[in-house]
Amino acid sequence: MTEDKGLPPAKGPLVYRQSIWTRLTHWVWAICLFFLLLSGLQIFNAHPTLYIGEQSGFEFDNAVLSIGAVNTPSGPRGQTTVFGQTFDTTGVLGMSGPAANPSFVGFPGAVTIPSFRDLATGRVVHFFFGWIFVAALFIWFLASFVNGHLRRDILPKGRDIIGLPRDAIDHARLRLHHGRSYSPLQKLSYFAVFFVLFPLIILTGLTMSPGMDAAWPWLLDIFGGRQTARTIHFVVMVLLVLFFVVHIIMVLLAGPLNELRSMITGWYRTSPGTPREQGDKP
Repeated sequence: MTEDKGLPPAKGPLVYRQSIWTRLTHWVWAICLFFLLLSGLQIFNAHPTLYIGEQSGFEFDNAVLSIGAVNTPSGPRGQTTVFGQTFDTTGVLGMSGPAANPSFVGFPGAVTIPSFRDLATGRVVHFFFGWIFVAALFIWFLASFVNGHLRRDILPKGRDIIGLPRDAIDHARLRLHHGRSYSPLQKLSYFAVFFVLFPLIILTGLTMSPGMDAAWPWLLDIFGGRQTARTIHFVVMVLLVLFFVVHIIMVLLAGPLNELRSMITGWYRTSPGTPREQGDKP
């Protein structure tokens, strides 16, 4: 019987997994979403309340989220109200900064661009990176359709749906497999991002523009008014942030060097036992 102790662990072949278009758009989206998030919070701070419906104001009681500050016997406090439930969020939302000179804004300046109140600059930054984001998405869709990435790795197939429970259990147990293509859970996640969340955040953003409403009035009908579109826009942003957090956690668990190499060079180290194909590296 041979002794395997001391031998290096077996490695699967290096496969060319990510095309240049996937890699370029991936990093462009990462940069765009960073600036879109922080500039979006700057815009949100101009009126840190979300509504459901076509209208809003003092005569309406349709707010679903409100962030602000209130006076109390012990002094001003930050307060956040979600669906009628009020929480003290002093130091984080509504009121933040040093006690001697607090800032009364929805989100603190540490997470907004610019860090001070400047709605005009926030809108310029937001729209600039918003159009770059849309252009990158168009390029990705076109390239992924032509090179087969969309059909092969993003669109879920019957076997992906069948294998989803098993793949979810493997992920929960941190049994991560490194294959040539995405796992069922990855496919469904990316499908939701590319075909649900990205289109939603773009269309709701356009719905909030009076100019786009004049050109495409049907946007208001689809989303039930500009205020509802603004709320959906905010919720989708939160979902994308959660996706990003989970994405980073999974990259760290799956092997950050291998995952980064895949998104920088295109080459990805698969699990041992993965069948070799022509063009694979050892």
